[in-house]
Amino acid sequence: MFTGINEGMNKPSCFVATIDLALTDKLRSDLEEKGFDLTQPPYTVFSARKEGLTCTLYTSGKLTVQGKGQSDFITFYLEPEILKNLSYSHPEIDVDFTPRIGIDEAGKGDFFGPLCIAGVFANEETLKELLKIGVRDSKQIGDKAIVPLASKIRSLCPHSLVLLYPKKYNELYGKFHNLNRLLAWAHATAIEELVKQTDCHNVTIDQFGDESLVINAVKSKKLTIELAQQHKGEADPVIAAASILARAAFLDGLQKLGKSIGDELPKGASAAVVKSGRALVARHGEAVLETVAKLHFKTYKDVTGHD
Repeated sequence: MFTGINEGMNKPSCFVATIDLALTDKLRSDLEEKGFDLTQPPYTVFSARKEGLTCTLYTSGKLTVQGKGQSDFITFYLEPEILKNLSYSHPEIDVDFTPRIGIDEAGKGDFFGPLCIAGVFANEETLKELLKIGVRDSKQIGDKAIVPLASKIRSLCPHSLVLLYPKKYNELYGKFHNLNRLLAWAHATAIEELVKQTDCHNVTIDQFGDESLVINAVKSKKLTIELAQQHKGEADPVIAAASILARAAFLDGLQKLGKSIGDELPKGASAAVVKSGRALVARHGEAVLETVAKLHFKTYKDVTGHD
């Protein structure tokens, strides 16, 4: 049971928890493997020290952790392996270990590059692994860290990817005439693939503008699922894992498109993107946008001067 106090960014200097003493042998063995030096001060089962980090287990079952490496030690080892409780690293959520599929997308707000929708399936075992490797909201992770983290997720979890490069994206948008309808179809496609892979029918998605769009898209594929929408969905580690896969796929796609035309393509839809788009058109002609950009964006008009 977690008994320490977590005050947002002001984590306690000494983390305190109570554990089942039946876990003593595992904890001792794991700490020795991690290079800790163990001693046995009075009233303790042991005290382990390593590079300024101290972990002490008392005969009462009370466990204390303090030192400069406290946060990573608790988040990536102690919580998933010993405590089975995420109150320290995820105070804002109660992590559900029910097996489920999580879906998220990347590239929706970017003028250049593909729209990428990813799905991830995780059960209790792989959920704990995802937390151990540091899966969290992809917006909190730099581009350089996204790619290796995505590789780890792909090796751990069944997953699906729907990649809509601009040429295909623009063609589909011309049929749907609405971004949310296109997104719903893409979500349903990613869900369909994972349901077939895993036979899991429990699906969670980030809050969608109109849930009925996704429900109808799923029904059109003759799928029966339990669909849940979650506000701030990337707080869910399964959705967060999907967001990382989608973000990594978007970054890869953006780079590939840039290489194909010999120009670097920026992210987003800012004034800097408009400037880059105008320079791109000046060098390659307006037709280049059909293969690298989402043409229904207002940015297209800003770049070209017409709808």
